Amino acid sequence: MNLSDTELERYARHIVLREIGGGGQLRLKAARVLVIGAGGIGSPAIEYLAAAGIGTLFIVDDDRVELSNLQRQTLFATKDLGKRKVAAAKARAHALNPHIEVYAVQDRVDLGNAEQVRDYDVVIDGTDNFATRLAVADACLRHRVPLVSAAVSEFEGQLGVFRGWEADKPCYRCFVGHDPERPGISCAEQGVLGALTGVMGSLAALETIRAIAPFGEDPAGKLLLVDALAFRFRTLTLPKDPGCPACREGQGTQP
Repeated sequence: MNLSDTELERYARHIVLREIGGGGQLRLKAARVLVIGAGGIGSPAIEYLAAAGIGTLFIVDDDRVELSNLQRQTLFATKDLGKRKVAAAKARAHALNPHIEVYAVQDRVDLGNAEQVRDYDVVIDGTDNFATRLAVADACLRHRVPLVSAAVSEFEGQLGVFRGWEADKPCYRCFVGHDPERPGISCAEQGVLGALTGVMGSLAALETIRAIAPFGEDPAGKLLLVDALAFRFRTLTLPKDPGCPACREGQGTQP
């Protein structure tokens, strides 16, 4: 696999970075990334992953574009109202970068189909359903696929990278617990600052790129918290739960 002259020019600002270079850009081109949810988190993540030259993007969502989405989901325009999100997202990603492959999957991820994560190099979970997040996290753990998990609520955001099969790294359940019925409140009920979803989705794309072409410090085992009201970013260390059954299962599963 090589980069064409057009790709060399398109990705020049990556390639001149010592930490990425041509080798890192080739790893991005060879990568397969699954983005679950083309909403507030997935929208900017898809745009920046497409622009970065991720070779194959798979986008999973079962919703249509609604007018209330446009306050934060900049992947879509007014002309996309009523369209399937995955179809509009695929068109936008291809418009940004015709050198990549984009697949649109109109579906909802659940316990029945979460095992599909085994086919990808990195998974971004931008869903707002806790049961779905657990199903995706468990499948990523079993198949040893790095999980980038991002969420936004009102004026606060959080981001974590999970590789719980490693002895010193927590899994998603080490962080949130094990209750699939944990209650959640949608952004329709409590509101969300639109620009903050752009920040968190862009950070999710950044960590996906880092997972494929490593640079800087390893973020796994840490949680980034963003408080837009207080103009504050904080990083917390997430401990691994020594009694976590999900981690024990993941450590015993062969990739």
